[in-house]
Amino acid sequence: MSPQLRQPSLGRRKRSKLTRHFQLKKHQLKRIIFKTLKVTHHDDWPGKLFDNFMIGLISLNVVAFAFETVSSVSIPYKSYFNNFETFSAVIFTVEYGLRLWTCTLERGFRHFLWGRIKFVAMPLSIIDLLSILPFYLFIFFPNLVFIREIHLLRLARLLKIGRYSESMRTLAKVIATKRQDLLSAMFTVFTLLMISSSLFYFFDLASQPDLFTNIPASMWWAVVTLTSVGYGDVYPVTPIGKLLGGVIAVLGLGLVALPTGILASGFAERVQQKREQPVCPHCGKQLHS
Repeated sequence: MSPQLRQPSLGRRKRSKLTRHFQLKKHQLKRIIFKTLKVTHHDDWPGKLFDNFMIGLISLNVVAFAFETVSSVSIPYKSYFNNFETFSAVIFTVEYGLRLWTCTLERGFRHFLWGRIKFVAMPLSIIDLLSILPFYLFIFFPNLVFIREIHLLRLARLLKIGRYSESMRTLAKVIATKRQDLLSAMFTVFTLLMISSSLFYFFDLASQPDLFTNIPASMWWAVVTLTSVGYGDVYPVTPIGKLLGGVIAVLGLGLVALPTGILASGFAERVQQKREQPVCPHCGKQLHS
């Protein structure tokens, strides 16, 4: 075969080799980013550094959101608030894009299209999207009538902290594990709330018609009494109403404490599970399932 015929073949092999090398480097970079962003127990410093940076940024965003409502602070430093919001939105957008790009490395999102669509529909992904949505709506639709209310979506950034905080992830796991017990406790509290507000409405309607106009209005008194807050703006005046109020207050001490006890037991079980996790014989670290 002549050298003229071999040249194109050598060129194609060289280009193919370069393409494979580029794809390999791209895959390695994708895996590094995925490992850094992944919600796991990071043992490498990039993951820990990223988590701490995002927790700090989210915390500062919540503080900035609160101080933007203080006129004496937000008006003279408006440019600083705007610059910080732009910086935060860019960081959150880049993070969202990188998560969308690397999600195909995870087992449940392998498909390059449907996997990403499934990933976008995940609750945490929706929270990520909501956290940056007000920034872009304000840019493209600055004259929206309800733009002020849309800024409330920035509070979704506070929920993002669950991605990076081990304590928040533990709380989410406890709630998921104890969801049936919590639902039972909440249903019991709701049942007592409905019964007490209905009885109080019928017993004290004649004596206080302006305060107890209907059962939903009576629920305010029932909630305040069950939680032992006692604002004093609404209270029973009839003997039967006072007796009923005392019984509800005593029952509320136990029933409202039920969810707290369930969560406390869930945390105790979670701590015990961590203590019982196997330990690596080489490095002494716990092996996470």
